[in-house]
Order: sequence, then C-alpha cells, then structure tokens
Amino acid sequence: MAQTEVRRRDRRWTSPAPLAVLVAGSLIATLSLGVRSTFGLFQDPVVDELGLQRAPFALAIAVQAIVWGITQPVAGAVADRFGAGRVIVGGAVVYAAGIVVLAGSDTEAGLLAFGFVTGVAAGSASFAVVLASVGRMAAPERRSVALGIVTAMGSIGQFLLVPLARVLLDRMDWRAVLIVFAAVAASMALLAPALRGNAADHERVVPGPSSARSLRHDLRRAARSRSYLLLNAAFFVCGFHVTFIATHLPAYIGDLGIADSAASSALALIGLFNVAGSLAAGWLGTRIAPTRILAAIYASRAVVIVGYLSLPTTATTTIVFGAVIGVLWLSTVPGTSAIVASLFGTANAGALFGLVFLSHQAGAFAGAWMGGVLADATGSYDAAWWTAVALGVVAGVLHLGIDDRPVPDEPPPGRRWISLAPATGVVVLVAAATLALGASAWSARSASAGVADVPSARYCSIS
Repeated sequence: MAQTEVRRRDRRWTSPAPLAVLVAGSLIATLSLGVRSTFGLFQDPVVDELGLQRAPFALAIAVQAIVWGITQPVAGAVADRFGAGRVIVGGAVVYAAGIVVLAGSDTEAGLLAFGFVTGVAAGSASFAVVLASVGRMAAPERRSVALGIVTAMGSIGQFLLVPLARVLLDRMDWRAVLIVFAAVAASMALLAPALRGNAADHERVVPGPSSARSLRHDLRRAARSRSYLLLNAAFFVCGFHVTFIATHLPAYIGDLGIADSAASSALALIGLFNVAGSLAAGWLGTRIAPTRILAAIYASRAVVIVGYLSLPTTATTTIVFGAVIGVLWLSTVPGTSAIVASLFGTANAGALFGLVFLSHQAGAFAGAWMGGVLADATGSYDAAWWTAVALGVVAGVLHLGIDDRPVPDEPPPGRRWISLAPATGVVVLVAAATLALGASAWSARSASAGVADVPSARYCSIS
C-alpha cells in the first residue's frame, strides 16, 4: 500500500496533467496532419518542373502512406514502453528532414526517398502515439470526447496550412515553400515534453486488469478477435478515401479547367468541417454504439461521392463537396480508437491501434497510387471515384458485424479458429480486389503508350 502511495506521489510530480496532454496532443496533431495535407498541392509544380507524369508523385505519396502504416504500430509500442515524448521528438526531426529531401529532389528516386522518410516520421508523430497517450489519461466515460477533440484539431491544421501553402506557392518557388513547412514540422518537438510518461506510469495510478497483460498476450487476443479483424478491414476503406481525395482532387478539377483555388478551398473546408464532424462523432460515441456511428459514416461517404459525381463538376460543387465530405473525413478515428480500447484496454493501445492504422495506410497506398496510375492510363479519375463508392458501402456493412465488448483472455471452447473465418475472408477479399484493380490499372497504363508518353498530361473526366 505504501509503495503504491509513493508511486502516486512520484507520478504527480513527473507526469503532466490530463489537460496538458490533451492540449499538447491536439497541437501535435494539428501540425503533423496539417503539413501532410498540403502535399497534394505540390503535385503539379513538382511534376511540371521535373518533367514527370503524375504516377511517380502518386507512388511517392503511396509509399509514404504504407511506410507510415508499418511504422505506426512499432512507434506505438515504443511509446507504450518508453514514453510518447521521446518518439515524437524523433518523428519531428525526421519529418523535417524528409520534406527537405523533396525540396532538393530532381529525380523519381528523390520523390521515393521523400515518401519513405516522411512515412517513417508520420508514423512516429501522429495518431497512434498521440491518441494512445490521450486515451490513457482520459476517464473511460470521457475517452470518446477526448479522442474526438484531438482528431478535430488535426483538421484545424488542414484548414490553416492548406490555404497557407496555396498562398505561398502562388508567390514563391515550391522548393522554398517546402523549407517553410519543414520548419513547421520540426516545431512539433517543442510540444513533445507534455506527452512524457509511458503506459506503465498510467497503470500505476489507474490499476486494472489490462495492467498485467503483455503486448504479446494482447496480440494473441487480437489475432483471434473477429471484431478486431473486421475493424482492420473497414479502416482500410477510410485510408483509401482520404488519401485519394487529398492527393488527387486538385489534379482532378484541374483537368476540368477549374481554378486551383477551388481545390485549395475544398481541402481547407474539409479540415474546417471535420472539426464539427470529429467532435460530433466523439460526443455521439458516449451515447450511441461506435459501431453504428461508423457504419453510418462510411455509408454516407458513398452517398456524398455519388452526389458529387452525378452533378456537373464546378468550383461551387467542389467547394460544397469539400464541406460535406469534411464532416465525414476523420470522424471515423474517435470511434475506431475507442473500439480498440474497449476490446483490449489501454495498456497496449498504441501498438494495437497502430496495427489498425496500418490497414488504414494500406488503403491510403491503394488510393494514392492507383488514382495516379488510372489517370495516366485512362485519362480519367472515374474508376477510382467509383471504387471509393463501392468500398464505402462495404465498410458500412462490415461495422454492423463488429462487437465492441472486451475480448476474453481465452477463446470460448471449440471456437479457437472458426471465429476467424468470416473476418479473414473479408480481409482476403478486400486485399484481392485491391490487387486486381492495381494489376488492371498497370496493364491499362502499359497499353496506353500514347497517353503515358505525354509529360504532365491533362485529363478530362468522362462522367
């Protein structure tokens, strides 16, 4: 008892208050995701100056996405063990270095190096690390709201930094603008000390059944949880949606002769309206099952995209699309993170949410890369848009099959493997569909030498 009291007194002096964690985590999300949201605006100036097509730039963003996803669970596990502050400092420094790499690039290899380095950095200074820290500090009944606040602040970064990037690109060379954003990324290190402390520090004050579980034990629980695997499959769709739109919307409307400012305004409004969407999703998560909220969000995305494609594409409809899709943008994150905490507790939340985010980034890879390949191959983004619609419907259905009650330590008798069958089938189906679409896109690209041989080609939609 005395030892417990000493630990509590020690922690009072060595660990930050929950409000400080919430504020610092929110600002880190603002800077990290805000900088990341500007990269789509650099696509046209980069490919124009280097004499490339869009596919190499899209591949760099795709590499960034998948490396981000691979790094995320590792960074989350390290933060759970050694403290989030240290991981975020390293991520901020590497993030700045990766952006400087792009500023000095003149070849496709340089673009890929930028994608790889910034992917490592984003995985170390983004959602899994920040949300796990905030989720541990928040009381269970307030956790969904706290996670919604952090997610919303990430969108404030998009709202502020995308227009800033557009203004700077209109007045400065794109390489100089990248140096400015490298400095912005590096500034995250100044906020990292507020997120010091690891999972064990929290468990000393809030003891519970999760405090005795090792990461290996929770990974075994996750491997046999159908709900966790379904959550992974559905979050793949979120990654596809947000990365495809953020990367290719400027080029899509540019092909139609619409001013670049419309895309910048739409992306900024996505960030602004996602503040309301994320806060609303966090608040609703305290009253309605997160699985139902997420099912509605994904289905609504499909409806909104269909509406955008069905109407004549103008600057006005694009801006309205940005506002509406913004409400649904990252509003999936509070519910997804809360489900992970509900299933497994908070002791290894960074690593377990990081694995879910890896699925998200696999979808991001598909959305970024295939969007560019299909545009180069067919002269249209239509196939990618309608793929996004279909995936939205699938993700909505998947969430109806998720049970967010805690996963038992041991599987029920006779159900050690059979419970995995439906979820495994879904994961395999989604992966196979993605690979098939990618293969067909690559084949189409190879067959359309006439389009592929024209640098910086401009395309027209056939919708």
